[in-house]
Amino acid sequence: MKLNKWVSILLVTALVLLVSACAGKTGEPSATPSAGETQNTTPAGEGGEEPQIEEGATLVIWDNGDAEGEWAQYVAEEFTKRYGVPVKYEQVNHTDAPGKLQTDGPAGLGADVFNAPHDHTGNMAAAGLILENFYADEIKQEHIEAALDGTTYDGKLYGYPLAIETYALFYNKDLVSKVPETWDELIEQAKAFNDPANQKYGFMMEVANFYYNYAFIGGYGGSVFGNGNSDPSDLSGLNGEGAVKAAQLMQRLHREILPLKAEDITYDVKNSLFQEGKLLFDMNGPWAAAGYRDAGVNFGIAPLPKLDNGQHPTSFSGIKSYYVNAYTKYPEAASLFAKFASSKEMQLKRFEMTRQVPTRLDLAEDSAVKDDPVVSGIMAQAQHATPMPNIPQMQYVWGPMASAFNLIWNNGEDPQKALDAAVQQIKDAIQLGQ
Repeated sequence: MKLNKWVSILLVTALVLLVSACAGKTGEPSATPSAGETQNTTPAGEGGEEPQIEEGATLVIWDNGDAEGEWAQYVAEEFTKRYGVPVKYEQVNHTDAPGKLQTDGPAGLGADVFNAPHDHTGNMAAAGLILENFYADEIKQEHIEAALDGTTYDGKLYGYPLAIETYALFYNKDLVSKVPETWDELIEQAKAFNDPANQKYGFMMEVANFYYNYAFIGGYGGSVFGNGNSDPSDLSGLNGEGAVKAAQLMQRLHREILPLKAEDITYDVKNSLFQEGKLLFDMNGPWAAAGYRDAGVNFGIAPLPKLDNGQHPTSFSGIKSYYVNAYTKYPEAASLFAKFASSKEMQLKRFEMTRQVPTRLDLAEDSAVKDDPVVSGIMAQAQHATPMPNIPQMQYVWGPMASAFNLIWNNGEDPQKALDAAVQQIKDAIQLGQ
C-alpha cells in the first residue's frame, strides 16, 4: 500500500509540473492577450521565441503613400488583431524618414518603426538612431543574402527587409527577335536599328549616373570600397583594372551606338522613346514597368548581357526595410511588428498590393511571384546584383564618379586619368568629413 501511495504522489507531482511547464511554454499562451497585457505569443506558422510585449504598448509607423501605404495599414490592422497592440500609420516617404528621424527621434516624436532605404543603415546606426534586429538569427535564415548584406552594418543586422529592387534590360518584344546574351550581340542589334535622324536608338542608359555605371565596374571585378564594400580606406576598386575596362566599354557604347551627350540622355527621354517604339533596349528598373504597361508597350525584362569576361554586370540593388527607432518606448512591441511585417504572409500581401520583389527565400518559388514577368525578370538580374554600400562614406562617392563618367563619355577623357582624379576627390572628401 505504501508503494502504491508513493507512486500516486509521484504521478500527481509529475502531472502538476508538466501542466505548469506547458502553461509557461513560449508560443503557447493560455489565453489571447488583450491590449496592453504582457504576453508571449507566436504568429501562426512561425517559430522562434517572441518578446514580452510591453504593457500599454501603442505604435506609430512611417511608410510611403499609395499602394505601399495601403499595405502598411493592412499590416497594422492585422498586427492589432493578432496582438492587441494599436498601430497608427503616418505617411512619410522612405527616403525622407532617416533625415526626419535625426530630429524627431531624440525628441521622442519619431515613429517606432519606419521604412527606409538600406543605404542609410550605416549613417543611422553610427548615429545611434536604430536598434539592432531582435531576431537576427531567424531573419538571416529567411531572406536573400543581398537583403541581409544591405541592412547589416559593422557586422550587425539592423533591418527587417521588405522588398528588393535593381535594374535590368528592358526590351521591346515587338522589335527584338532574340534577347542578347552578350554586349557584343546587343551592340550589333542596336547598330541595325539605330536611326538617330529619326530619334531611333538601339540602347540607352543614364550614362553619367554612377548608380548604373557601377554595374560594369562590378562585373569586371571592381568595387566601391574594400572588404566587401565595408572598408572606406580602400578605393582601389574604383580606379583599378576593372573600373578602367568598364569605362572603356562605356566609350565603345558612345562611339558605336549612342552618339549623344550625357546630358541629353535623361530618364524622361528614355521613357518617351521606349513608349513610342523608338528604343530597343533600356537599362531600367521595375519602377518603369507601370508606365510602359499603361502605354501599351509589349516589353520583356532580362538580365544585363554578359561582359567579354563572361560575367554579368553587377547592378546596384536597393532594399526597402523596416527599422526600429532607438528612442521607442516600446522596443519589444516595435521589433515584433517589424518582424511581423517581413513575414512570409505579409511579404506576399505586399507583393500582391505593390508588385515589389520580395526578399524572402520561401517566396522565390511561389507561383504568384515566379509567374509575374516583371518580378521574374528583375529577380533574374538580382542574382548578380550588389547592394549599394550602406556605410556613411558612400555619400562622397556619387558626385566625383558621376563627373568622371561624364568626362569619359562626353570628352573622351582617358579613363585612368578621370578615375584617378575621382578617387582622389573621394579620399579628400572622406578625410574632411571625419
